[in-house]
Amino acid sequence: MSRTNGGCVPGNIAVIIPAYRAAWCIADAVTSALVQPEVAEVLVVDDASGDDTLAAAEGADDGTSRLRLLRQPVNQGPSAARNRAIAESSAPIIALLDSDDRFLPGRFAALNAIDRAWDFVADDILFAANAEAIAKAAPPDLARAPRTRQIDLVEFARRNISMRGANRSELGFLKPLLKRDFIERHALAYDEKLRLGEDFVLYAQALAAGARFLLAETCGYGAIERPGSLSGNHSAADLAALAAASRDVMATLPAGPAREMMARHAASLDSKVAHRQFLDNKRERGFGSATASLASSPLRFAQVSWNIALDKFAPVGPSPLPRRLFSSEEFERA
Repeated sequence: MSRTNGGCVPGNIAVIIPAYRAAWCIADAVTSALVQPEVAEVLVVDDASGDDTLAAAEGADDGTSRLRLLRQPVNQGPSAARNRAIAESSAPIIALLDSDDRFLPGRFAALNAIDRAWDFVADDILFAANAEAIAKAAPPDLARAPRTRQIDLVEFARRNISMRGANRSELGFLKPLLKRDFIERHALAYDEKLRLGEDFVLYAQALAAGARFLLAETCGYGAIERPGSLSGNHSAADLAALAAASRDVMATLPAGPAREMMARHAASLDSKVAHRQFLDNKRERGFGSATASLASSPLRFAQVSWNIALDKFAPVGPSPLPRRLFSSEEFERA
């Protein structure tokens, strides 16, 4: 199969960057996209930040007319920003980039070397505490054809059920390349009701629709992992909305392993919702009242009690950094 059937060619990628109060980091993100020759356009969507985000992004313009700056009239969240950027871009391949992250040099050259057909393709992510740590730990050999393997919805859902006390390694963190024709053919878009897990839901919907989703062994995406930046700090309402969206995907599936795994994913979120609600009630009304609110549901009481016990023995401080999302042992030659 030819390379153009499988992947991207120079000038065929639209990079979309939602940004909120990102003046401190957006220039590095934009620069990391513009230096890659496969990028045809970069769209930054300022989500009504009220700071100098767009000015900082403009300062990274390289004069090639590939950078477009958009501003949301009111804050609507990352899903709405991504949907707008996708709608206003035109390149056949869409690349996702968060405003405080960056592409590593040669990322798209490596993905371009993949000769298997795909609808979504994602490489590994390097998590580090800051830009300097990313630069120091970045792999030097991206410009080679990576080993790849295909994942299905069963594996994807299973690997998004987080384990307390373990490093965050859910595949929902992936930032794949998306084929525009697949997105449009299946009328897929980011769920604008979600402020958490919108990537997971879109990828799950795509897999449910039959997407060929490849993982590539190379590591071409650098993510800054800051204390307090992960989903553990989201509200009970955010978690409940994600659980509902997970069940919506589940409802589209026939009986079988994928439906069962999506049900497990939603149930794991239900447990997090109950735990977050307990902590909120404890803070607002005290321990006794919070405990009494669980009395009508022995299952919820057991789940919350277990989570509280895990909290007491959880490691203190951030996960060891830098780290990667997955390991090379997962791959076999296609």
